[in-house]
Amino acid sequence: MSIRLLILFVIIGFLCSCRATKTIQTAIVKKDTISAEDLSRERARLDSIAFIQDNYRQLAARRINYTTFNAKMDVDYEEGDGKKLSVNAQLRIYKDSVIWASLTALLGIEGLRAYITRDSVKLLDKQNKVYIARSVAYLREITALPLDLFSLQELLVGNPVFFDSTFTSYSRGLGTISLHGVNTFFKLLYTIGETDKLLQSAKFDDLDEVRNRTSFLLYGEYENKAGFPFSLKRNIAVSEKKKLNVEIRYKQYSFNETLSFPFSVPKNYRRD
Repeated sequence: MSIRLLILFVIIGFLCSCRATKTIQTAIVKKDTISAEDLSRERARLDSIAFIQDNYRQLAARRINYTTFNAKMDVDYEEGDGKKLSVNAQLRIYKDSVIWASLTALLGIEGLRAYITRDSVKLLDKQNKVYIARSVAYLREITALPLDLFSLQELLVGNPVFFDSTFTSYSRGLGTISLHGVNTFFKLLYTIGETDKLLQSAKFDDLDEVRNRTSFLLYGEYENKAGFPFSLKRNIAVSEKKKLNVEIRYKQYSFNETLSFPFSVPKNYRRD
């Protein structure tokens, strides 16, 4: 092989080596740029998750822990067809065990007494002398919400209902933070105070588009008499095929007292 040909091979090899190196360097620079963008997006995603989890924990920390709950309240009930009812109610709860309620008309005459357990709903219609016994599914029929004993107790005490950690996004309002998520039944929207982390409202949109059910719970007039924030005013609005609106105003309440739950069926009552 001649010296000239050898030099030509060396030059060609050198040029190819330079071209290959330049291509690799370009690829590395491009890869580094993409990684930086991905890293920025990942940090933003993690910051968002941390923010949601922090606010979820702070709201969960406001949950009222109790054994018994005793209250007197005014209840206004209105259906979409214009039917209205205003009663005084006495409420007693033993957590995870029983809800006892007595509804009294404005003249002070007891009209209805209820005894609700994990698997049954028992009612005494004292005006018509009728005893009604149903499964706990009856709660869903009369409220248009997927309530059981536990969720109804949470609702009455003032704790968040249908509440879990499946929140995936958030939004901000004027002095508020809203957490968005989905559970088995609903699209969830909980709104809390940005500073005090108190629950202001909860909105549930049914996942079943055929039902097209929307429920809205409003919590207001908090006080701290019992050593923790308690909402004195609640509003429950359900819109489906028919509309339902219930307003509750607590006049007295106490926690963790010894309570009785009297419920007996008189012999002259008709069973339904």
